[in-house]
Amino acid sequence: MEVSILMFRNRRADIFLPMIATFLLWLKTYTVYRTCFHFKPINLTQEIILFINPIGFLMILFGACLFLKTRKSRSRYILISSFILSIILYANIVFYRFFNDFITIPILFQTNNFRELGDSVYTEIKWWDFIFFLDILVLYYVQKKQFLLSISVNPDNVRHRRLYFLIACIIMMVNLGISEIDRPQLLTRTFDRKLLVKNLGPYSYQLYDIILQSKSSAQKAFADETKLMDTQQYVQANYTPPNKEYYGLAKGRNLILISLESTQNFVINSTLNGKEISPFLNHFIKDSFYFPNIYHQTGQGKTSDAEFIVENSLYPLNRGAVFFTHSGNTYASMAKKLQTAGYYTAAMHANNKSFWNRNIMYKSIGYQKFFSSTSYEITPNNSVGWGLKDIPFFEQSANLIRSLPNPYYVKLITLTNHHPFRLDEEDNLIDEYDSDDPIVNRYFTTVRYEDEALKHFIQKLKKENLYKRSIIVLYGDHHGISENHHAAMSHYLRKEITPYDSFNLHRVPFIIHIPGITDQGKGITFSTVGGQIDIRPTILHLLGIETKEDVQFGHDLLSPSFKQYVIFRDGRFVTDQYLWTANTCYLRESGIAVDVEQCKPYIGKESKIFMYSDKIIYGDLLRFNKER
Repeated sequence: MEVSILMFRNRRADIFLPMIATFLLWLKTYTVYRTCFHFKPINLTQEIILFINPIGFLMILFGACLFLKTRKSRSRYILISSFILSIILYANIVFYRFFNDFITIPILFQTNNFRELGDSVYTEIKWWDFIFFLDILVLYYVQKKQFLLSISVNPDNVRHRRLYFLIACIIMMVNLGISEIDRPQLLTRTFDRKLLVKNLGPYSYQLYDIILQSKSSAQKAFADETKLMDTQQYVQANYTPPNKEYYGLAKGRNLILISLESTQNFVINSTLNGKEISPFLNHFIKDSFYFPNIYHQTGQGKTSDAEFIVENSLYPLNRGAVFFTHSGNTYASMAKKLQTAGYYTAAMHANNKSFWNRNIMYKSIGYQKFFSSTSYEITPNNSVGWGLKDIPFFEQSANLIRSLPNPYYVKLITLTNHHPFRLDEEDNLIDEYDSDDPIVNRYFTTVRYEDEALKHFIQKLKKENLYKRSIIVLYGDHHGISENHHAAMSHYLRKEITPYDSFNLHRVPFIIHIPGITDQGKGITFSTVGGQIDIRPTILHLLGIETKEDVQFGHDLLSPSFKQYVIFRDGRFVTDQYLWTANTCYLRESGIAVDVEQCKPYIGKESKIFMYSDKIIYGDLLRFNKER
């Protein structure tokens, strides 16, 4: 009789362990949804989806322990599984704090970046984060209690297992069914990771991401020349010819291209405590072609994505960074185009050459020389945060540029204005902002320092007689202040940050300075709405280099036939009249919400463009281009 009672208790314990593990991790996950990912369901259906989406997956994963023979192995399996899933969840929490995004499989292969990202990652790790692992201690305590049952048996509980997994499968099917009703074709919206996590849960999403990775990896093997021809026909059918007034305006000049780290356009002509945030740039744009309505279109590759877009006028991938996933591809880059035209091509970045896999990718892009950290004199006194400060970087870079053969194309990438925006006290040229958000507070100081560094660089170019022979182009690579810092930004802008405002904070400066042509107050501010995708053809046409036969998806911003239409992976878009975000159609200039019908002709139009661009990358189609 006593043995029968113990066997009954053990049967219950067999089911109890995966159920309590499921409950604890579900509770933690749902709490993370609300407190860390800030998911806010807009209706009851979305609330139900958010509430149930982790349960089915967790029940199945933990329920697998029911097929193990001993209680010890079952307990060990559950504890290890719970720890691994907790690590996955916590990694996404930290990643989301920094990037406002979720981890993908390609990101995990960017191991070369982990050491360099250290300071930024540590900034996003909070002292109280240990609470995300408390459930494992609770689970361990529960298991210890189970170990008090001295009899180790393997009861015949097939009926219990069947019922357990049937319930788990029903929950998963209900979750997927409701999600598909709420968001039709959910699984095709691979670009919208937030949507996938909201509907599938973070663990099912990671599994789905593995499937996507396997699918994309197979595309190159099945690619052929016909797919390139289809893309070429589409691109050439949408080609915009250059403006005769501007074509060749900078012909034969050296090209100096500067990537401004984390620089958003809202700092231009703005003040903090009565002081200009970017006094040099405010003056510089008066002597330049200035485009205040250019949006960055980067993905998980951030700065490297911006480089990729500007060089190739192709869209970055919706998962991972092209610099890592497809660094061995053949590309028809701007560097290669200029090299064919007789230019010497070089890149300058005072960081580890392997960061973002640049030492590999730059060869595919076609830079003849890469000046990395080993080319610079870097000491503790002239470096901060991510490395060499911008002022000594530009100082030393000017000396390196002087040695390049003419004509040359050189790209410089700044560092100081990088998350978490740290600066030495002696370099503070403006006081920090006063808010509860230290990231936003420090951002203004590093932007101001970057601005001062640019002033020193232009002066150095003039001193070294490198200025008049050049065309100097500056562009912001991506936003520095993510949506996670809207509270402080709302305080600075003195208004509530609406989806419309959030969208517009993704604008980055794009400035073209041509000595002798745009200087002395002859600059022009163009209201044209465009994206980073349009930078390559705009620059090449100014240099008098035709791009009609190029496989590129951007268009010359100065072309009279330029169509103002900027697209993003998450379905947002902006035109000269409308701005579409958060399922709302706004008038672009005023921010007034209007009838969705006004935006309807553009909704979904971007999918075809992304499809063609992705085929180029996934299939490595430019290897078939005999004209490259």
